[in-house]
Amino acid sequence: MAEVIEIARQGLHDQVVSRLRAMLVEGSIAPGAKLKERELCERLSVSRTPLREAIKLLAAEGLVELVPNRGAVAVKLTEADVTHSFEVLGALEALGGELAARRMTDAEFSELKALHYEMLAAYARKDLPGYYRLNARIHGAINSFARNPVLAKAYHAINARVQSLRFSSNYDQEKWKRAVKEHEQMLEALQARDGARLRALMHEHMQRKRDVVLDQMRAAPAAVRGSQEAAG
Repeated sequence: MAEVIEIARQGLHDQVVSRLRAMLVEGSIAPGAKLKERELCERLSVSRTPLREAIKLLAAEGLVELVPNRGAVAVKLTEADVTHSFEVLGALEALGGELAARRMTDAEFSELKALHYEMLAAYARKDLPGYYRLNARIHGAINSFARNPVLAKAYHAINARVQSLRFSSNYDQEKWKRAVKEHEQMLEALQARDGARLRALMHEHMQRKRDVVLDQMRAAPAAVRGSQEAAG
């Protein structure tokens, strides 16, 4: 009986972590906002214990910051944070792609190709949350195919901090379309086992993501100022 309860509890923990992570990544909880335990418990239909456990795990991932005298806050990155994070992330994605092209199995490529077509279907439906989840799985899979645990650990630590920004970078339809095209090129390089080309493609892909994110961050204050001036 004790084992069954533990499995159920673990299942609840995973569900709370997954749902809270989605709220942070997809913007339901805005960057810089305080995580209000009572409100979140009601929204997630859980008690405070599993919620606090989830918050601690997401703090370790880098999505939440534990601030003295304020509690848990959704991470809000500065332009410098974004520049530095994407600089390293681009190098890690590029290396992961190059190694994956050499080390992945044919079966793993088939799985990746299936994920790619699922992602294209989400794009055709304009299902951004679904698209992003599949996109993240593809990037994570390529990284795992590199079969380098040191690389994987560094990648996951840095990628977690910018997940919400990578999600929002697809709000612009033209940039979203371009990102899909870049994924098609990456899949072709993987199929050809062309590590050098995949390395270049993934590095450029991440540079474009960085530029889109920075443009969005710089445009946000201008939009706020414009609305304030119009109201005044």
